[in-house]
Amino acid sequence: MLLPRLYAILDASCFADCEALLTTGEKLVQAGVRLLQYRDKSGEARSMLDHARRLKRSLVPTRTSEPPGLTRRKGATARGIRLIMNDRADLCLAAEFDGVHVGQDDLSPERVRGLLGPERWLGVSTHNPEQLREADRTTANYVAIGPVFATRSKEKADAVVGLEGVRRARGLTGKPLVAIGGITRANAQSVIEAGADSVAVISDLLRGPRKSAEEFFQILG
Repeated sequence: MLLPRLYAILDASCFADCEALLTTGEKLVQAGVRLLQYRDKSGEARSMLDHARRLKRSLVPTRTSEPPGLTRRKGATARGIRLIMNDRADLCLAAEFDGVHVGQDDLSPERVRGLLGPERWLGVSTHNPEQLREADRTTANYVAIGPVFATRSKEKADAVVGLEGVRRARGLTGKPLVAIGGITRANAQSVIEAGADSVAVISDLLRGPRKSAEEFFQILG
């Protein structure tokens, strides 16, 4: 499988409300982003599910009529957009997302795969060679390595692996490799050159999301 060079993460903690999250998602899609992850580390399940469903309806409109209160937004396209749920396989299924990304403290990849079935994507976060080797033996569609650089997006961040960590990870797996953690337009190309197939970005897409994403695409080619 081929991953898009840019993997956008919409972290709920970065937005004042759901409307702001949806607006940013729309602008990213308008710029050409086709792989987005919805992440909410502190929300309760009902709220997360509501936001996830609204995000899908906003970015991947269907031909069915919208229920009251949910207006289809202009500019969104269903063409090739893949939505990933962070951590929660149950919410992925309920919101009809396209896959789940799990960390080391979440359900095991095997259990998640059993819930998802064979078609949906499964991604696994790793932070060292041992974790990466283990993830490589699972049915995960891709593995993530990080944090590559220092990041403020996690309260308890793991040790920085640097570009050398990306290079080492590339040699340990044949699966598509996503690099995450502190990646910006200034360093993204170096991460790809180190062996990553895709870069996951949160903070550097927040200010002027459409323009920022377009600049990422220009840098990443």
